[in-house]
Amino acid sequence: MEVQQFYYDNKIVKKFLYATMFWGIVGMSVGLLLAFMFLFPNLTDGISWLSFGRLRPLHTNAVIFAFVGNAIFAGVYYSTQRLLKARMFSDALSNFNFWGWQAIIVAAAITLPLGYTSSKEYAELEWPIDLAIAVVWVAFGWNLIGTMLKRRQRHLYVAIWFYLATFVTVAVLHIFNSLALPVSAFKSYSVYAGVQDALVQWWYGHNAVAFFLTTPFLGLMYYFVPKAANRPVYSYRLSIVHFWSLIFIYIWAGPHHLLYSTLPEWAQNLGVAFSIMLIAPSWGGMINGLLTLRGAWDKVRTDPVLKFMVVAITGYGMATFEGPMLSLKNVNAIAHFSDWIIAHVHVGALAWNGFLTFGMIYWLVPKMFKTRLHSLPMANFHFWIGTLGIILYALPMYVAGFTQALMWKEFNPDGTLAYGNFLETVNEIIPMYWMRAIGGTMYIIGAIVMIYNVVVTIKQGTDVEDELAEAAALTNVSKKRTAGETFHTWLERKPIQLTILATIAILIGGVIQIVPTILVKSNIPTITSVKPYTPLELEGRDLYIREGCVGCHSQMVRPFRSEVERYGEYSKAGEYVYDHPFLWGSKRTGPDLLRVGGKYSDNWHLNHMYDPQSTSSGSIMPSYSWLVRNRHDRSNIQTKMETMVTLGVPYSEEEIAYAEQSMDNQATKIEKNLYSDPDFAKGYEEDKKYAAENGEEFIEMKDREIVAMIAYLQRLGTDIKIKETDEIISQNK
Repeated sequence: MEVQQFYYDNKIVKKFLYATMFWGIVGMSVGLLLAFMFLFPNLTDGISWLSFGRLRPLHTNAVIFAFVGNAIFAGVYYSTQRLLKARMFSDALSNFNFWGWQAIIVAAAITLPLGYTSSKEYAELEWPIDLAIAVVWVAFGWNLIGTMLKRRQRHLYVAIWFYLATFVTVAVLHIFNSLALPVSAFKSYSVYAGVQDALVQWWYGHNAVAFFLTTPFLGLMYYFVPKAANRPVYSYRLSIVHFWSLIFIYIWAGPHHLLYSTLPEWAQNLGVAFSIMLIAPSWGGMINGLLTLRGAWDKVRTDPVLKFMVVAITGYGMATFEGPMLSLKNVNAIAHFSDWIIAHVHVGALAWNGFLTFGMIYWLVPKMFKTRLHSLPMANFHFWIGTLGIILYALPMYVAGFTQALMWKEFNPDGTLAYGNFLETVNEIIPMYWMRAIGGTMYIIGAIVMIYNVVVTIKQGTDVEDELAEAAALTNVSKKRTAGETFHTWLERKPIQLTILATIAILIGGVIQIVPTILVKSNIPTITSVKPYTPLELEGRDLYIREGCVGCHSQMVRPFRSEVERYGEYSKAGEYVYDHPFLWGSKRTGPDLLRVGGKYSDNWHLNHMYDPQSTSSGSIMPSYSWLVRNRHDRSNIQTKMETMVTLGVPYSEEEIAYAEQSMDNQATKIEKNLYSDPDFAKGYEEDKKYAAENGEEFIEMKDREIVAMIAYLQRLGTDIKIKETDEIISQNK
């Protein structure tokens, strides 16, 4: 038997490890800043690129794709080489993967604070960056599969199955959810509208959690937990059942994010059914991970690596039990739009992803640098302060979620809302926000301690970039099943066939859910009174997207007595047919805005955006004063409308040709309305006089961004008349 010598590429693993730690601190720091902005709304007063609405997607992208993403690549590149007994297929592809991914992260860190966003949750990056993500991801997959084809190990271990499923599914999700028509270099409109856009987005959004935050980490769990514990995986058969059932079922569960919305009932029910079924494979994986530690519990008590991994797997179990429970309609009716969801997400992110990453780093660094960890007490301190940080973060958010839901739904004996003012619920949960900020601070302190510990460990170690290894050459891999060989054993030595079957498994659910919703028009009844946005309203909607308003305000009134009483008539699917993208939101830090049109005066909206506390005492909304100061660039309106026409929005050629005149006319009316406030009129004239005396440019109010924003807000929910709408919908049925 020929024994071959070769070298593992440690350089690429180290690069991704360093990036993981750097971006982890960045992402967590932005999250901590956001937590304190709930307590001090004007902490970054007047700085547009540091506003809450723009930083929130930066935080989620930095944590998911920069911190967790780099951790995935580090773990995959390390474990794949050793499981396959081969160096990665191409050093050039490895380095392209690394530098391309970092470039994408930097692009996100620049564009999101500048307001370039698609607004689609976990997919906010604009189309040029989306294209770059696709290219880099394909390079990663090419490298992964190429390494499998030149391996020296006959069978593919379970971790490799999860890596393959991750590559295939993330590629499919990213491509289909990111389909958009560009308007300019950093502006595009989703090809889907309203209900269809919502379904595709949460097919992506839920499965981004499934196939970016879960399946690759399960692969890492199957490799690093047995290695750290020096024990074999508990059950090979359970790993097979776990893998195939998980990837098949997970893809169906996305609609549980849209319960009680205008999504067709059959799609909602499918999402609920498969979400409940998801408990079995999820807990199968958790059990397989924890029982791998059987016989090693004495080591768990003393080894910080295993402590982190035990809490990580336990957090995975908690989150994957809670997820299906939240998909039950009666539970979802309470939890959705509340801080309960924030708690749920962070149990998964901080415990499952964060702690498994920390455990992996503590195990990998001493191995790769041929030394011992600098300080076990420091690692134990990190574990305990991090664990306490998770508890202090999550528990108050659960309490806040319950409090919000109960207050939102409570009625007085006379049938009126007990807490008609939304701000009453906000003020009630401020103490919980303080506790969350403290918990987040503790968690990030632990991460900083880890980085110090790791840096000292690296300095005292030996840098081995190319690690010598040897293994027997792989020969005579039969294409056919041998006598007594099971189908799955045969499949484990066939990476291409395994990839194809995994792709089929994940496509079935997506096709059955999405294709009918997009192609069957009767799923989305039309409403004749719903018209496209005027040019100025369309521009205002783009400003709403730019400022990240969807991060705090929903536009979906569910058919509950409490919501109809508070916000107005419940939502109809036909109201959203011209919304590219949809803006239903997933969190109510502020009230729903679907029916806000005509509820307040134009002056109220201007004052509210300039100084929210002046109109809403106790509000935690930050000031958006730059909207009142900035000149509004409307030069691209005709291109935007032409793009919308391509997407099926019925703008006429005349409307497009006279778009600028239309905007000026509507803006002039709003400016006139603003003059009805004597304080505004006086201040406006004083500003105009001051500018003239000092030779400064004065921007007419009708040309400022705030006017377009007001136009959009005043349009919301005004298209339908309830009686007529119900008649039209019943006719379409």
